[in-house]
Amino acid sequence: MTTRAGVRIGVALLQLVVVCVGVFVLTTFLPGDTAEVVLGPLATVDQIDTLRGQLGLDRPVGERFLDWAGGLLHGDLGTSLATGRPVVDDMGDRLSVTVLLAVLAVVVLVPLAVALGCYGGRRPGSPADRIITATTTVAQAVPDFALGLLLVALFALQLGWLPATAAGTVGLSGLTVAMLVLPVAVLVSNQLSRLARQVRIGVVEADAAEHVVHLRRLGLDERTVVLRHVLPGGVVPSVQQFARTVDGLLGGVIVVEALFALPGVGSGFVQAVQTRDLPVVQGYAVLFALTTVVVNLAADLVSAKLVPQAVRL
Repeated sequence: MTTRAGVRIGVALLQLVVVCVGVFVLTTFLPGDTAEVVLGPLATVDQIDTLRGQLGLDRPVGERFLDWAGGLLHGDLGTSLATGRPVVDDMGDRLSVTVLLAVLAVVVLVPLAVALGCYGGRRPGSPADRIITATTTVAQAVPDFALGLLLVALFALQLGWLPATAAGTVGLSGLTVAMLVLPVAVLVSNQLSRLARQVRIGVVEADAAEHVVHLRRLGLDERTVVLRHVLPGGVVPSVQQFARTVDGLLGGVIVVEALFALPGVGSGFVQAVQTRDLPVVQGYAVLFALTTVVVNLAADLVSAKLVPQAVRL
């Protein structure tokens, strides 16, 4: 276990290095120019060249990368080219909103997916199982933005129960619970089918496992069989799916925050891309990559820890 963990951590660190290099290269060659975006279409060539020099955009790419990588090792993501603020400060202002949104989505998603998956897995082929599968599959098939627009049209515009967006709010303090209901619903609905389906498959396979069948032959209490052997065996494969679900939530956050005007990292990332603010784009990309690598690493380690328990008699 210790050797496996060390190898997996080493691979995760290598992944982070490769991702950071890729992020810098790809963002450097994004079409457009920050100086042109900041000055507008009426700026002269001399004005653009002057601002490029002030922003350091005329320096060689290799030199800029070494400075950026050196700062990254010390937690310094650079300074926004558009606002002049440290990128870390800009991300910090928005991160609390995104973390709250993601935590609420996970708190709703995981128990609901596990409950639906276990219920269907214990009754495969039943009417309830078919209804759950059909409903979650339809929810997954609807794109985030389309579902968001439908929910806004119904619950905000027609019924007037919830606000349509969080436009005008600044930071976490301006948000209300009502503003988060629709965004969380959109995030959960898109990921629910994948996670619930994986739990269901795991429970069906665990329930038919040889050692579980043998325990039933021995007359072991059914509740004990289910809680100690079927459910652990069914949940283990879902740990990796949960990591992929977090990846999906990261992509969904960008769409949802832009759709509902939430002041989080997703909307900040979109704004940075629109203004070609390269340090901010790089900072958000590194944050997303770090989150993905850490979550997948944790999923691998948890899976390795649970596997022996899932098959223990």
